[in-house]
Amino acid sequence: MSYTGEVEVGGPADVQDAGDLEITKIAVGPMSNNAYLLRCTLTGEKALIDAADEADRLLAAIGDGTLARVVTTHRHGDHWQALEAVVEATGAETVAGENDADEIPVPTGQRVGTGARVRVGSCELEVIEVVGHTPGSIVLAYDDPDGIVHLFTGDSLFPGGVGKTWSPEDFTTLIGEVETKIFDRFPDDTRFYPGHGNDSTLGVERPHLAEWRERGW
Repeated sequence: MSYTGEVEVGGPADVQDAGDLEITKIAVGPMSNNAYLLRCTLTGEKALIDAADEADRLLAAIGDGTLARVVTTHRHGDHWQALEAVVEATGAETVAGENDADEIPVPTGQRVGTGARVRVGSCELEVIEVVGHTPGSIVLAYDDPDGIVHLFTGDSLFPGGVGKTWSPEDFTTLIGEVETKIFDRFPDDTRFYPGHGNDSTLGVERPHLAEWRERGW
C-alpha cells in the first residue's frame, strides 16, 4: 500500500520510501504525537525524531540494529516522554537545539544550530533553527536522491498554519522564520512531516501564507 501519512494512536505505523532513507511514522501518546523512525537503507543505521511517548511501541518499531541517535525537535514535554527509556534501552546519542536543550530533562549529547548536520548512516539531515514556538525549535531537512526534500517540522509548521505561540511577538517571529527559512528556500514539491497530524507539501500550503499572517495564528 502507498504511504498516506495518516496514523492513529494504537494503530499501525506508515512507511515512506525516500530513496536511501526509510521513514516510519508512528502516532503515540495522549496528544497524538508523531514519532519518526529513520533508517538508512544502505547501512541499516537508525535515528528517531521525537521519542514522544509509549516507549514500548517505539522500541518495538526500532527492533534490531543500531539506534544511533534521538533528535528532539523542541523542549515541550509531549515530545520527550519516552526519551529516557529509549536512550537507556538503546544507548542512542541525544540531539536537540542549543536553545532548548537545557529544558529537556534527559541530557543532550549534541547541541545543534542552523547548518549542523545529523547523520543517519550514509544519509544526512540539515538542521534549521525556527524560532517562535519555542526559542530552540529545530527543523530537519533531508534531500533524497530523486531531488525531493523532506522536512521534519516539529510543532513549527502544520498543514493549515504555523505552530502555537503565546504572544503576538512570538507569532510574528515564527511566521517570519517559516516564510524565510522554509517557504522562500524550498520548492513546492517539498514534503513536510509535523509533530502532530497529517503531512503536507509546501505547494499546498504556500497560497495561504498571507492568510495565516493576517489571522495571527
